[in-house]
Amino acid sequence: MKKLFLILLISATNFILAQNPYITVTVAKDGSAQFTSIQKAITSIRDLGPGEALIKIKTGTYNEKIVIPSSKHKITLQGENKENTIITNDDYSGKTDALNEKMTTFNSYTLLVMSDDVKISNLTIKNASCNQGQAVALHVEGDRFIVKNSNILGCQDTVYTGGNQSRQFYENCYIEGTTDFLFGSATVVFKNCTIKSLANSYITAASTDESKEFGYVFFDCKLIAKEGINKVFLGRPWRPYAKTVFINTEMGNHIVPEGWNPWKGDKMFPNKDKTAYYAEFGSKGEGGKTENRVAWSHQLTKKEAKKYTIKNILGDWKPEMSNK
Repeated sequence: MKKLFLILLISATNFILAQNPYITVTVAKDGSAQFTSIQKAITSIRDLGPGEALIKIKTGTYNEKIVIPSSKHKITLQGENKENTIITNDDYSGKTDALNEKMTTFNSYTLLVMSDDVKISNLTIKNASCNQGQAVALHVEGDRFIVKNSNILGCQDTVYTGGNQSRQFYENCYIEGTTDFLFGSATVVFKNCTIKSLANSYITAASTDESKEFGYVFFDCKLIAKEGINKVFLGRPWRPYAKTVFINTEMGNHIVPEGWNPWKGDKMFPNKDKTAYYAEFGSKGEGGKTENRVAWSHQLTKKEAKKYTIKNILGDWKPEMSNK
C-alpha cells in the first residue's frame, strides 16, 4: 500500500511540475527584480532541474550575448512586451573576439539555445550587425524548441536552426533578414509567421539530412518585403537534401516567378537541384502564382498535402506553451 501511495505521489508531483513552473525568477534592467542580466538569471537555474523554470523579463533593452547551455533544460524566457523587451548584440562572422580570433557564422549569435525544451515568448531577439558578414540573431540546437509571439531581427543568417535531431516550432513570429536568413538542418514548423525580406536574395537555405522526411514547413505564413525589393527566391539548398514546403502562404510580388534557386557553383555539392525537395500548396498573392516555377520543384496535390500535419512533422512531440 505504501509503495502504491509513493508511486501515486511521484506521478502527481511530476504532473504538477509539467503543468506549472517549479521556479520563477525575474529580470529588470532598472534593478527592480532579482536580476539585471538575463544570462545571470539563466545561470542561477539549477542544472537539469525537475520541471519548467520560468524567467520573466521586464521591458528594456538587454545588450547581451546569451547562452542557454545543455544543462539548463526546460527554461522559458517570457518577455513583458515583444516590442519593448529586446535582447540585442552585434557580433558577425569575421569580427575579432576578445581572444583576438575571428568569429564565424556559428558563434556570431545573440542568443544560443543548446538545451532541450526551451520556450520563448513576447521577446525581440536582434543581431544589430548588417552588411558586415553573416550575423545570427537566434541559434537553436536543442530539441522541442518553441518560440511564439516574438520578433527575430537581423540581416544575413538571422535564424540558424541547427541539429539534425532538433525539432522547432515558430508561431505568430515576425522574422526579417537579407540572405539565407532561415537556414539549417533542423525539422522546423513556421505557423502564422510574417517573414520580411530586406534585400533581393534568398529566404531559406535548408540543409536537411537525407534521413529526414521533413525540413522546413510553413503554414499560413505571409511573405513581405522592404520597399523596392523585387527579386527574392523562396529558397536555395545549402546541402543536397534540403527540404522546404510552403502551405497556404501569402506571397508578395517580390517573390520571383521561378520561386527556387539551385545554388549552382557549389563545387562540393554541384547538383543539389536533383536531390532537394521544394514544394508548395495553396500559395496566394502576386508571388504565389506557380505556373512558372522551376521544373524541379513540386506543386502538392490535395492528397500529398494531407501528410503535412504538425503531428506527422514533429512526431511524438506536441508543441504547447504553458505561459503565453
